[in-house]
Amino acid sequence: MATTNIKEVAQLARVSVGTVSNVLNRPEIVSPATRERVFEAIKKLGFVRNEVARHLRAGRSRTVGLVVLDVANPFFVDVATGAEAVADDHDTMVVLCNSAGDSGRERRHLDQLEQQRVMGVLITPVEAEPPWLEELVARGTPVVLVDSPATGLQCSVAVDDRLGGQIAGAHLIERGHRRIVFVGGPPSIKQVADRQAGVTSAVAAAGGAVELLTATSPTLTVAEGRAIGERVAALPPSERPTAAFCANDMMALGFLQAMASNGLRVPADMAIIGYDDIDFAAAAAVPLSSVRQPRELLGRTAIDLLLEEVSEPGEHRHRQVIFQPDLVIRDSTAPHLTRP
Repeated sequence: MATTNIKEVAQLARVSVGTVSNVLNRPEIVSPATRERVFEAIKKLGFVRNEVARHLRAGRSRTVGLVVLDVANPFFVDVATGAEAVADDHDTMVVLCNSAGDSGRERRHLDQLEQQRVMGVLITPVEAEPPWLEELVARGTPVVLVDSPATGLQCSVAVDDRLGGQIAGAHLIERGHRRIVFVGGPPSIKQVADRQAGVTSAVAAAGGAVELLTATSPTLTVAEGRAIGERVAALPPSERPTAAFCANDMMALGFLQAMASNGLRVPADMAIIGYDDIDFAAAAAVPLSSVRQPRELLGRTAIDLLLEEVSEPGEHRHRQVIFQPDLVIRDSTAPHLTRP
């Protein structure tokens, strides 16, 4: 089907192309009668103006790229919801891209977004501040890190994950657990490394009374949490930890599934605490304790910083916003019962 162009609208309305452009962009300077003729022509021809081309002629689109680690994780869906709510108020669209924890895929997404001349990029990087982000900024595309702190080259919005890990570890220790396993993903992901460092510091503060085990996986998914849970469940009772701190709620849900399938009771045989406090945590068969992040607020704050940088390039100063995590206690970490 052929696309109607602005010249055809001008011909049918018996006006110049410039007049049609004014009707679309500055209607107040066009007489009511002329505006009516142009609108009638637009309606008759079914003309839809090319917003992409219009914005590209101005130098940038009204689009923001959001690149996340795992689009299947409800945490990032909530972040995107917050960002989109603010973007909508500013006549801007958010395009969601999934790196799937793959730095090569992340870079390809960034190349494509830059080619589309996006207004800017919000990103949770696979690695801490990879060089291609600096290159993207140097070429003129603003970048805001989401759920990952920056050093000052870009704005960032994050949660104190080290504190979050410390809170989780201290909670399990207070519940009486003396053998804890940290169930995490790739340590190259800074959030994972910080959460592990936090629980390690909580264990160290116990003065040698607590043992911390570590089980890592290539991704932060339900399937990986379940696989690690199967291995933990297979340990002899004398060697098995009595509590698990999972790097996110998706892994915690998988770990919980493994405990149930192996006849281990939560929390009597195994206490579990996750991270993020996604909606599924409270809805689990055994409601999961979790370290809560302000998910939608992260997205809202990130795009606010990006829009500020775009609208005030000369006055903008990069800021690193750090939110504090909260502990949400549910049934999965009820007080530990000493094994006979």
